[in-house]
Amino acid sequence: MAKLVILNQGMTGRAHELNVERTTVGRVDDNTFQIADPSVSSHHCEILLRSGEILIRDLNSTNGSYINGAQITESILKAGQTLRLGQVELKLEAEGATTTATPAAASATAPATPATPPPTPPKKAMEATMVIPRGVSLDQLEQGGRRPGFDTSSTVFKKKKNKTGQYFWIAAGIGIFIIVVLIIVVLSQTKH
Repeated sequence: MAKLVILNQGMTGRAHELNVERTTVGRVDDNTFQIADPSVSSHHCEILLRSGEILIRDLNSTNGSYINGAQITESILKAGQTLRLGQVELKLEAEGATTTATPAAASATAPATPATPPPTPPKKAMEATMVIPRGVSLDQLEQGGRRPGFDTSSTVFKKKKNKTGQYFWIAAGIGIFIIVVLIIVVLSQTKH
């Protein structure tokens, strides 16, 4: 029987067996597998059992679904692979399936599933999905920041002028001019 095991600290070992044809995963409690994390969308993805394969289909989630770090919209998840939903990482474990890790390494890295499910924490009202800032991708760096909708010539990116500094230098210039004029007047009166 295949199951998804959560790897994140605080939820480590929490698992869900994939024993029905369609499993929905999301933050709200009407999902088959609820993950109450703000980075997980209310209805994040669905897991479909098809001909012995496990198909993950993203449901237009805010923070995306990833298999082994690659973003997917729909893809097959294999035993030993990591599925990331928002900031929550899950590992697919399947009985009798071979993974890329050795059995000793797999047992050392995989969290143990508790014999009894952990107590359900009190439900928190989470209305909105927390958006995870992603930063700049390597492709964007190679393009030099030129991508559709990214206009570096816009006034948004121009240096703001320091009006306080401008006023200071205008006042200082006027003050110096007045002092020079006064010095000239005083020197001209002392000659007479």
